[in-house]
Amino acid sequence: MARSWRIAWLLFLATLLNYLDRQILSLVSPVLRIQFRMNAAQYSHLLSSFLFGYTAMQILAGWLVDRVGARLGLTLAMLWWSAAGVLSAFANRPGELATCLFLLGVGEAANWPTAVKAVQEWFPPSQRAVAVGLFNAGSSAGAVLAPVIVESITIAYSWRAAFAFCGVLGLLWIFPWRASYLGSPPHPPIFERTVTKVRSPWRDSRIAGVLLARFFGDSIWYFYIFWLPDYLSKTRSFSLRQIGGVAWIPFAASAAGNFCGGTISGALVRRGWRPSQARITAMAGSAAVMALGVLLRSMTKPTAAVTLICVVVFAYSSWAANVLTLPGDLFPRELVATVTGAAGALAGLGGVLSTLIVGRVVDLYSYGPVFWGIGLLPLAALLGSLLTLKDGKSHPAGAMAE
Repeated sequence: MARSWRIAWLLFLATLLNYLDRQILSLVSPVLRIQFRMNAAQYSHLLSSFLFGYTAMQILAGWLVDRVGARLGLTLAMLWWSAAGVLSAFANRPGELATCLFLLGVGEAANWPTAVKAVQEWFPPSQRAVAVGLFNAGSSAGAVLAPVIVESITIAYSWRAAFAFCGVLGLLWIFPWRASYLGSPPHPPIFERTVTKVRSPWRDSRIAGVLLARFFGDSIWYFYIFWLPDYLSKTRSFSLRQIGGVAWIPFAASAAGNFCGGTISGALVRRGWRPSQARITAMAGSAAVMALGVLLRSMTKPTAAVTLICVVVFAYSSWAANVLTLPGDLFPRELVATVTGAAGALAGLGGVLSTLIVGRVVDLYSYGPVFWGIGLLPLAALLGSLLTLKDGKSHPAGAMAE
């Protein structure tokens, strides 16, 4: 196997572990809410603790990775968030667990900036979205495996054992990563053009497009990741064992969406399309499908609801494979992780706000009004993403083989 694809698979595993760790809270929420006597709003505060740490660290994480490199950056990040996961197993009060979840978010913030930077360094534009789709499919794989692993450990032992087990897996990942990411990435001319240096690259409207696309679009994913088990429990009356048997299905569909979105835009690039135009075209189709999430409010049968959720998260992952690739297409190497981190920060902020809103709306009303918002978010995300098609003022030469 070529080294570039070996690195991509290790990024896939890192992303899988990233999502395995963050899924634990939502999967054990029925147990935690009883043990700690929490309502939906109080539970949303635990989720927000993770998201605050994740959001606050995104920009700094991207900036640091652009300076220390992908190999060291992801090593330190994995060490941090795996240790935080293990510490979560020892929390005895909601406040202690919230602190551990905050630290977990701080460590996990570096995963996507590092992965996008590594893909830009090791893959040409025609393969980039597929490579991004591969590592981002780790989020789906983690979400698929989490119900099986976490629910089994929780039922057999406790929710504490689930946190400890997943944290140890992350520590073991560090060894193959350090061994594989050696030497310098390839630098053929197709990878990068000369970019004019300017004082303020943040005036580039294309950066605003990436940030807005992530702010609105990622809130959809956060909703399904954090609230699906609670939705199945409260609205569909699923038991913990039933949730473990069903909650993985939408995320299996989302894994396929990563490869679909990357394959479509990659094919358009090979046909001569500008990379950004190819990504936005694939994203437009994905946004239209994601908007169907509004129909969930009227679904009466659990099977139909789960099927529609599968369709929506499939489309989201197709979207994500392309929006995550855009920084590598549009910006020079020294800005890629920084822009990705800034976009992740806005995405995390959107996740914090949407999570708090969902908790309040569910307590006061039901999940019905929530699905109206989930159906409108893809359209707002698409409108924001159109800014990436404008000519870059800060980088007039264009970047990354456009």
